[in-house]
Amino acid sequence: MRLPPIAARNIKVRTVGIRPLLFALVCLGVPFAAGAQTLPTIQTPSIQAQPLPPLQEQRLDAPRDGGPVAPPSLTPKATPPVTFDRPDIWLPAGTAKLQALDKVNAQATALTIKVGQSATFGSLTIEVKACVVRPADQPVDAAAYLNVTDSHPDSPGFAGWMLEQEPAASMMQHPIYDLRVTGCA
Repeated sequence: MRLPPIAARNIKVRTVGIRPLLFALVCLGVPFAAGAQTLPTIQTPSIQAQPLPPLQEQRLDAPRDGGPVAPPSLTPKATPPVTFDRPDIWLPAGTAKLQALDKVNAQATALTIKVGQSATFGSLTIEVKACVVRPADQPVDAAAYLNVTDSHPDSPGFAGWMLEQEPAASMMQHPIYDLRVTGCA
């Protein structure tokens, strides 16, 4: 039967496939075929859960076959792991090797400054207070204690250690200049 076009606009038709319909009927226990019977329900005996016995401490050195157990004083004790810590040794050096960068002009300059002396780069005055290196049996690294001042007012300065292998650990934050340690001699 076909509805006139005007009546068909007001009716929402939803089609459902046969599988969801059969699934719903089976779940409800409704027979879906002529002469079909519902499945008989099976009675299962009720099983009561019994509590588990309490956990007993098991020794790792106990034999599994139930034989005699060694007294606790004869069992081997765990020893702490052996570590090979190298001493934190730095050897003094007399000269610091630095690399200065003018970010505006893209000009890089290598500076060599003796400990206790100062040098200028642009408007910066760089004073080397100390320079140290690692011994030959340790990984190569150098560190310098620098005191950097800028002649421009309100410009940031720097005072502290700079490491060659870890330049990001202690950086001079300046809008125009960048400075890093390249070694000590």
